[in-house]
Amino acid sequence: MSLRSDTAAALFAEVAAAQGDSKLPSVNAGVVRDGALVWTAARGRFATGDGGLPGADVQYRIGSITKTLTALLVMQCRDDGLLSLNDAVGKHLPGIAFGDRTIRHLLAHSGGMNAEPEGPWWERNPGVTFDELTAAMSDAQAVGPADRRHHYSNLGYGLLGEIVARLRGTAWLELVQQRILAPLEMRRTTYFPEAPAADGFSVNPFSGQLDPEPAYDSGAMAPAGQLWSTIEDLARYAAFWIDPVHEVLSRDSVEEMATPVAADPREGLTASYGLGLRLIADDPQLLIGHTGSMPGFLAGLFVDRVRRVGAVTLGNATYGRVASLAPDLIRILARYEPPVTQEWVPEPPLAQGTELLGHWYWGNTPLTITVCGGILQLSGGLSTRLSPLGPDRYQGRDGYLAGETLHVLRDGESVDQLNIATFVLTRTPYGR
Repeated sequence: MSLRSDTAAALFAEVAAAQGDSKLPSVNAGVVRDGALVWTAARGRFATGDGGLPGADVQYRIGSITKTLTALLVMQCRDDGLLSLNDAVGKHLPGIAFGDRTIRHLLAHSGGMNAEPEGPWWERNPGVTFDELTAAMSDAQAVGPADRRHHYSNLGYGLLGEIVARLRGTAWLELVQQRILAPLEMRRTTYFPEAPAADGFSVNPFSGQLDPEPAYDSGAMAPAGQLWSTIEDLARYAAFWIDPVHEVLSRDSVEEMATPVAADPREGLTASYGLGLRLIADDPQLLIGHTGSMPGFLAGLFVDRVRRVGAVTLGNATYGRVASLAPDLIRILARYEPPVTQEWVPEPPLAQGTELLGHWYWGNTPLTITVCGGILQLSGGLSTRLSPLGPDRYQGRDGYLAGETLHVLRDGESVDQLNIATFVLTRTPYGR
């Protein structure tokens, strides 16, 4: 379904403001809704010479959005039993510095590792081999203890890329292509640029002239920021985060990746980091995705999984409002075209649990059990959805009671009380 004309106009005005105010050579954007790319726009010129207005198939470097693909490969290994997120890095990379940090630490940037590898600025110089990368590493370079706070580490993702390559016996790039890009039909996401592709620039702050930026092979650091992609491909990728494709990763594992693990205290409760994903609080929803930056390029990809919308943005500048533009486009879409509540239809018969419906009490606190979407819903002073585990047993799915087991206790054939995490629920206050 296409967007209304006033929505499209408001979105374009935001893209134009970002390009003009930030002095971006070009900015390219797209909006995703219910799995489809429903709007695109561009402003500026993407290349020197006769480079024109960029289309949705023009490649830009996506920088650290690459990390989300590396994180997917790690989670695939975990789900296939090849590693545990609590494994020490040294188990898979023997003798390496920071070997006591865990896979989870590296995914969430919570291991206290230094942000960048030692040596010349890796983003602006030809990449090194993994042996050269690790030879320059030292535990003395730590910026703090593990689990203290979120401290972004590009270096950690270089290690994660090597870990998955060793576990699978296949190069990192081949794994990305075979296990993510191919299933999602992201045919224009590549290691090196393939025309049409944008030129990377920095903008002189005084003269307003463009200076070309380098684009080297990142070598061992490629899993942290090498890839190039397009609005069309990133829209397919955004759709995956809204509706996970099991061939790539299960919905449960995506939920796990989108759960906060570490945060920067300065950001308070507004932003955090999951397992390879940036998380932005956008009351009352949560945006998940990532930003990207490499010399001459900026990128952003964020989705709202509840409202089933997302935005992707690409620009060919070293500084400017590109990454943060994606959340702004989501907010504009939500303001102009808020999601329509799904049509209510009668619930189908429950396979089990009908006799639990109705009023309950925890002490004298009233609770209710109803059905929504075929799932039991406990609400009131205690709140959780309940999935059947077997006869007279259910498991909490969310909230304080997530993972806890509810037991149905009977007096003969009749249900007498419910017990979940020592909370006893009765049909009358205090069971009197």
